[in-house]
Amino acid sequence: MTETRETAMVCKAWPFEEARRLLKRYAKNPPEKGYVLFETGYGPSGLPHIGTFGEVARTTMVRRAFEEISDIPTKMVCFSDDLDGMRKVPSNVPNSASLEEHLQRPLTSVPDPFGEYESFGHHNNAMLRRFLDTFGFEYEFISAAEFYGSGKFDEVLLRAVEKYDEVMAVMLKSLREERRQTYSIFLPIHPETGRVLYVPMKSVNKADGTITFDDEEGREWTLPVTGGNVKLQWKPDFGARWAALGVDFEMYGKDHSTNTPIYDSICRILGQKAPEHFTYELFLDENGQKISKTSGNGVSIDKWLTYASSESLSYFMYQKPKTAKRMHFDVIPKAMDEYHQQLRAYHGQELKAQLNNPVWHIHGGDVPESKMVVPYSMLLNLASVSGAEEKDQLWGFIQRYAPEASAATHPDLDQAAGFAVRYFNDFVKPTKVFRAPTDLEREALEDLRGRLAAWDGGLDADALQSEVFACGRERFDPMRAWFTALYEVLLGASQGPRFGGFIALYGVNETVALIDRALAGELL
Repeated sequence: MTETRETAMVCKAWPFEEARRLLKRYAKNPPEKGYVLFETGYGPSGLPHIGTFGEVARTTMVRRAFEEISDIPTKMVCFSDDLDGMRKVPSNVPNSASLEEHLQRPLTSVPDPFGEYESFGHHNNAMLRRFLDTFGFEYEFISAAEFYGSGKFDEVLLRAVEKYDEVMAVMLKSLREERRQTYSIFLPIHPETGRVLYVPMKSVNKADGTITFDDEEGREWTLPVTGGNVKLQWKPDFGARWAALGVDFEMYGKDHSTNTPIYDSICRILGQKAPEHFTYELFLDENGQKISKTSGNGVSIDKWLTYASSESLSYFMYQKPKTAKRMHFDVIPKAMDEYHQQLRAYHGQELKAQLNNPVWHIHGGDVPESKMVVPYSMLLNLASVSGAEEKDQLWGFIQRYAPEASAATHPDLDQAAGFAVRYFNDFVKPTKVFRAPTDLEREALEDLRGRLAAWDGGLDADALQSEVFACGRERFDPMRAWFTALYEVLLGASQGPRFGGFIALYGVNETVALIDRALAGELL
């Protein structure tokens, strides 16, 4: 056993803990199918949101950890339940009124409101795949419509007919009395209207694998459960899909957690061992509400990538998956800076610390070096005081501070400069509020201005920070009040950067001019 594998077997990082639990599943014999299967599920009732990405990113992290501690091959599938009937029209799509007449039809039979694909389901599947491909995930995509229609699900569907009473017994325990009277695990797709029907079964025939039911107009129909004529209700579908594919690991949000015994029981009834699970906490928007595909609240994947790198998003997903996280735009700068802090630390760490470092799990052990010589938060402040509209305006300051840096040699810094300008103009600039200094703050600012005007120590951030401290040490208790004053009076913000580093980046003379403008009331 290699040193890395030995260390990984005791590593406390959550992906390794999940991987070790999964490895115990095959402690005696390897999987008959020849690989361990990871699955992620997706309901394409609306545009993919960031929680979907998080599920795939986190599952990939567990998969990578498993591959580090085991030689058993792995595979990951992303399963789209695109045969599901459209229960309501999403509010965040164009031409939404035109979709009303298609309610309850499978998403792959609903016209694409964007006019780009053969159906709304195909459109949302394409969006999902494009998003996932952006991050380089390795996965096989499976469409429920294709899975049911091609016959790949037929064996398990026929087994569900055979075990109908057992599966129904599991489901009926979880339902209210009123719902029990009409419930069936099978949802027929009407041969004429194409709608997914929620109707009781008159009979389920084990001999020929058919179901008989009356449609909404009272007409009787008999359909085979195979070949895409029916779909399973979503809870039985979960367990049946695990059985059909031989799923070994799936994670999902805590809103599914109460259903886990149901999924597991149905999977076992249909002849397969239930997979290992991992339940994560939900993502919340700025108002503390659960992020929803149909309402489109929270931060979308595209929006995050407008203002920050894909790696920073993966970093955000890695952190504390069992804790509910607020997913709004103000988390982006912090995620960017913390990701690069971990990246810088990684190459000087011992193996144990490296395996516990989030960047190992983000990059699968092939961890690059950070070229971010200026933090993202500092770039935001630089954009603020310089009024930058383009990233090139920031490079003049950056290259004076770090002459060795350029867009060619520091591509992550160049990319971050572009992100920072966009983020500043869209989120920071509209909310900037400057205030006048108090008498004590004015006295301290005049002291700092004088020190900087006489400064001949170059762009030494630590030395400049000492000067900033000296101006506030005798005047403010706590010192935090002095830095708050600097941010609110000079930057129009309630918090900001390490001020000595900011002066070194922005320039000593430029900071003197900024203080002059603030003291003259020109920033108000």
